Amino acid sequence: MKVLLVEDALPLATVYGHQLSRAGLESVHVETGADALARLRKGGISVVLLDLQLPDMSGMDVLASIREEQLPVTVVVVTSSGSIKTAVDAMQAGAYDFIVKPVAEERLVTTTRNALERETLTEVVEEVRKPASGKVQHGFIGSSLPMTAVYKMIESVARSNAAVFITGESGTGKEVCAEAIHRSSQRTKKPFVPLNCAAIPKDLIESEIFGHIKGAFTGATSDRDGAAARADGGTLFLDEICELELGLQAKLLRFLQSGTIQKVGSDTLKKVDVRIVCATNRNPLEEVEAGRFREDLFYRLHVLPIGLPPLRSRGTDVLELAKHFLMQFAGEEGKSFEGFSVEAEEILLSHSWPGNVREMQNTIRNLVVLNEGPYVEADMLATLHGRAPVPKTQAAPHPLQAPLSVNTDAGRTVESNGSWPAITLTLGQPFEMLERQIIEATIDACGGSLPKTARALQVSPSTLYRKKEIWAEQDEPSGEDIQIAAEGA
Repeated sequence: MKVLLVEDALPLATVYGHQLSRAGLESVHVETGADALARLRKGGISVVLLDLQLPDMSGMDVLASIREEQLPVTVVVVTSSGSIKTAVDAMQAGAYDFIVKPVAEERLVTTTRNALERETLTEVVEEVRKPASGKVQHGFIGSSLPMTAVYKMIESVARSNAAVFITGESGTGKEVCAEAIHRSSQRTKKPFVPLNCAAIPKDLIESEIFGHIKGAFTGATSDRDGAAARADGGTLFLDEICELELGLQAKLLRFLQSGTIQKVGSDTLKKVDVRIVCATNRNPLEEVEAGRFREDLFYRLHVLPIGLPPLRSRGTDVLELAKHFLMQFAGEEGKSFEGFSVEAEEILLSHSWPGNVREMQNTIRNLVVLNEGPYVEADMLATLHGRAPVPKTQAAPHPLQAPLSVNTDAGRTVESNGSWPAITLTLGQPFEMLERQIIEATIDACGGSLPKTARALQVSPSTLYRKKEIWAEQDEPSGEDIQIAAEGA
């Protein structure tokens, strides 16, 4: 795996090359953007250290070409301009990271190694194109495109020992993701030790992570191992990592660099083999910029990032999750629920779910405890943030009761009576095309509401959502949406 140095200043390129060589990293050097693109097209390059100010073109133009041609490399921008706007522009153009001149040797080597680790995920984009094998994956439920990308990311990062940084809103399943990575890894027979950094008092968190000896502080009546020691050989999951104080962040960084722990009150160092998975519901870059999170610790942890999508972005996963929890809680409570009414499904799909899957669990458990089946009706979901009950409505007529004009090869037109807008179908087309025309016309007649369309066509709303996803893929065969989903994860 080679590193391509794109730098027109020969002295700087020579220094960078020597520093990478001392770290055991092989590099090649070019001075212009054109030479860089030509070298990349030959293959064999994993990481590019790219200067933005080149003699023949801007480094941003090089970035644009790399993205347009989908060249399989990870780009780290090296620039003398340290403005936030420059960093944002570079990241939006496809850069993995950026560093500002003058570059310290440790920062250069660490960032390059992180970028090389990230290349273990290059196969995700291709793998994610394959459909998921089932609706339940790694403890998650759902088969939407964003979650399919997450499943493939989990499978890929599990093969590595590098640190994983999980981001996502509260309730999206960050601990489920961390445990899935552990179960899919070679460390699965060793302990998975989770630690919520926000739930432990600040004066005890160091002891919880590293342990303590008897008498180290008031209340320390015996020696005690910390989470890092208990996770030896396995995985240590640090949830809400951004809640750590700066002083403890420094000790955590020293642990990551040395692989040794020191109990509170002890002078003895102990070697442990631990894989770190951490998570936060904050924006870690904003925490770094605000000075609340150490930059060097961030780059040590942010090697393999995974972003979990909020529930509102997961389409029909909402219904799959609701039905799963309904059956689970109905069994626990001895209730006879079988499913949701169409009106109830419409409420579930239209709700924004600010509390994500955790809110979904609480909502379904609440209605199961307080109501009887066999079906969840709209008024049972009135507790969703004060939403008023939705009255039952009479089922809409079947779409074939609408005026329907059918053109035959003989030129005859067949019409039916009804109150729906007229549509025209031409015989001789594939059934799939006729079906799509009928469904899309009905969606338009229902004002764009898929649940209303489902009532009219007497099918499940999830069927319509799946068909729309299939049609969207057919209309955009390049698969660009899948690639973007994988890159943003």
